[in-house]
Amino acid sequence: MSKTIYDIAKAAGVSIATVSRVFNQAESVKPETREKVLKVVDEMGYHPHVYAQGLASKKKNRIVMLAPVMSNYFFTEVLKGIQDSLAEENYELNIVNIGHKKDAYNQVAETLKKRWAEGYLLVSLHFSEKELKALQKFNVPVCLVDDFSTIFDSVSFNNEEGAYLATEYLIEKGFKRIAILSAKADSIPIRDRLKGYKRALDEHGIEFSESLVVTGDDMARDGFTELSGYEAMNKILAMDPLSDAVFCTSDTKAVGAQKALKEHKVDLPLISFDNLTISEYIGLSTVNQPMYDMGFRATNKLIQRLHNPDLRISNEVHHPELVIRSSTENVNEVTT
Repeated sequence: MSKTIYDIAKAAGVSIATVSRVFNQAESVKPETREKVLKVVDEMGYHPHVYAQGLASKKKNRIVMLAPVMSNYFFTEVLKGIQDSLAEENYELNIVNIGHKKDAYNQVAETLKKRWAEGYLLVSLHFSEKELKALQKFNVPVCLVDDFSTIFDSVSFNNEEGAYLATEYLIEKGFKRIAILSAKADSIPIRDRLKGYKRALDEHGIEFSESLVVTGDDMARDGFTELSGYEAMNKILAMDPLSDAVFCTSDTKAVGAQKALKEHKVDLPLISFDNLTISEYIGLSTVNQPMYDMGFRATNKLIQRLHNPDLRISNEVHHPELVIRSSTENVNEVTT
């Protein structure tokens, strides 16, 4: 049976309150008492649960991450950054999955209302400014990840610029009939990436064609799946005339898209978005989105906010970089 704080107090010959003060590093504990308690703790192999410590100090010592999808590679990378940022902090991380079948705002509002945590990380939830303003009434520290707001601290990414750079790169290689392998049209990332795609075409005098915006039929996770990418690329390959290059709106979708290309034995230039770890191993040119850094930096901001509630609102925007690999480099430039 695992040891408890009651066992520690009994073995050390002190009260439970004294053990709690030792765990919370209270200055009122005599050095010899602290040493005795810690010796018993060490002998019993006991590690205080951070939430239990929080109860003793009337603090929860808990951070809650709220995210819409936990099976997506993007969230896995963000989560790694969050966990590493918390590694040296005395906070426990809990994750709340925001289901797509219910209203996301109400789910988040209900969670904040319960005050389960000291602070909250809202990942890729993309609420309107009106909705975010309404969340202020709960008066809890919040930091947004993969989103921008003037109301809360945030760490975001310039999706429009990333899509612009990817599309412009293909144009500069001589490609003009560039399909965009898209996802759910009303998702915030897709709106911004489509803007960047259109801007690059416009600046280079290429007419935008709605027929070149292609999605798969699978809309799970807003269409950011391997299956959706596979389905969309099959639609692109059925076009007449065929597009001469493809901008894919996520690496996850690009995995499925490459499967379709391989099955049809077609070599089509493909550039993607995210720079997931897998992209290096499949030779995928892509836009680097520093997901790990975004999670790490947002958590740092939240911790700073917990220590100093009067800090000014801080908004950090990460900018894109192209990472060029064989999916575009092994294709000859178009000559005109």
